Amino acid sequence: MTSTGIVRTWNADEGWGVIDGPDVPGGCWVHFSAVAVDGYRELAGGQRVTFRAEVEAQDGFDYRAVKVWTGDTEPDDRRDGEPSAAYGSSLTVTFDHPPAAGGH
Repeated sequence: MTSTGIVRTWNADEGWGVIDGPDVPGGCWVHFSAVAVDGYRELAGGQRVTFRAEVEAQDGFDYRAVKVWTGDTEPDDRRDGEPSAAYGSSLTVTFDHPPAAGGH
């Protein structure tokens, strides 16, 4: 089901929160991995969102969000393994040439 709602609460330290909406009585549990945004996946209390939810008990709630977004248009589903703009890293390793035989 696709619904609109308001973020009741968001626990940034633990990466989860609750969304209230007319189609999810009692609230809908949401994990940061369901937040469909580029960059850091976070919501804020009072924020208006659109979401898809499933009937699945999670931490005392009867509904669990499977995708949440903030714009008017639903973003494409991200496939596992696709890079995220949330983080990136690189590593360059260089080695010095060993000293010449008998040299220092």
